[in-house]
Amino acid sequence: MSPQAKPGDPAPIRVLVVEDDPVAADAHRMYVERVPGFAVVGTARSGADAQRLLERTPVDLLLLDLYLPDGHGLQLVRALRAAGNAADVITVTSARDLAMVRDGVSLGVVQYVLKPFTFSTLRDRLLRYAEFRATAGEASGQDEVDRALAALRAPQPAAMPKGLTQATLHAVTEALRGAEEGISAAATAETVGISRITARRYLEHLVEAGRAARAPHYGQIGRPELLYRWLSEH
Repeated sequence: MSPQAKPGDPAPIRVLVVEDDPVAADAHRMYVERVPGFAVVGTARSGADAQRLLERTPVDLLLLDLYLPDGHGLQLVRALRAAGNAADVITVTSARDLAMVRDGVSLGVVQYVLKPFTFSTLRDRLLRYAEFRATAGEASGQDEVDRALAALRAPQPAAMPKGLTQATLHAVTEALRGAEEGISAAATAETVGISRITARRYLEHLVEAGRAARAPHYGQIGRPELLYRWLSEH
C-alpha cells in the first residue's frame, strides 16, 4: 500500500510495472509508490511474465514499456483484451511513432509518457488517471461528460520563457545531444552562434525541464566550468 495511505482510505489503485530494464523498473516502482492512492503489486520484465502475474494477481493499471524482449507492448495489450482483461494501460516509452499512439488509444491506452521523464510528469498523469477513474454515476449533461474526459488530458505545455525561441532551443538541444562528454555554455554559444549568456539561459531551461544535467568541471587555474550533459533516453 502507498505509504501515505491511512485507515479508512479507499483501496489503492493496483499497478503492475512492465519494464525489462531493471534500473528503469526500480525507478518506475519508486515513482508510483510515492503517489498517494497507488500501490505496485508486481514488476514484470517481459510480456510473458506480465501475463503470468496477471493470471493470479488483480491489477487495475499497467505501467507498460512498449519495447519488451519477447514482443511489442501493444501485442501484450491485445492479448489481454482478447482474454477479457480490462486493466487500464499507461505506456512509458521512448517510442515517438504517432501511428503507434493511435493504435494504443484504440486498445484502451489512457496515457502515453515519453522517456526520459521526471517524477512530477508521471505523478501528474497518475493523479489525472485517478480522477478519471473516480468518476461514477450518470452524467447530467454534455458538460459533465466533457469534464470526466478532460481529467485524462495533460495540461498545456508551459510557455517558453520570455526571450527564448523554439528554433534556438532546437539548435542548443542538438549541440547538447552531440556532446557525449558534456558541453559548456561557451562552447554551446560558439557552436550555435549565440552569446554565452544566451546559451546558458537555454541550457538552464533544459535542466529545469529535466532534459539535461549540469556539473562543475575542474580544469586548470581559475573557477570550475559548468558542463551540461543531455539526459539520454532509456
